[in-house]
Formats: sequence, C-alpha cells, structure tokens
Amino acid sequence: MAKLGNRQKKTLVCSECGEENYRVSKNIKNTTDRLEISKYCSRCKKHTMHKEKK
Repeated sequence: MAKLGNRQKKTLVCSECGEENYRVSKNIKNTTDRLEISKYCSRCKKHTMHKEKK
C-alpha cells in the first residue's frame, strides 16, 4: 500500500447548509491555508463554496 506521507484527509463542509459532503486528500506542507472549493451540494441542489472543516 502506498504511503500518504505529508498528505492528510480533510472534510469539506458546505458554507450555506453546513452539510459535510466531500473528503479530500491535502498535502499539509505545500498547502498551509484552509481549502475553499466550489462544489455541488446535494442538499442545496446547486454549486456552493465548500470549506475545510476545523
């Protein structure tokens, strides 16, 4: 099995409804700030900003 090394799994939360929709892998050494990605939310039924959970 491959090593993850500096990569950690992070949860993305919808900024409008607060639902945890996505889990992504992030390199913590290269990307020190929190992720903010526009993704589709199945609860809101539209594209919204998803932010990394604390």
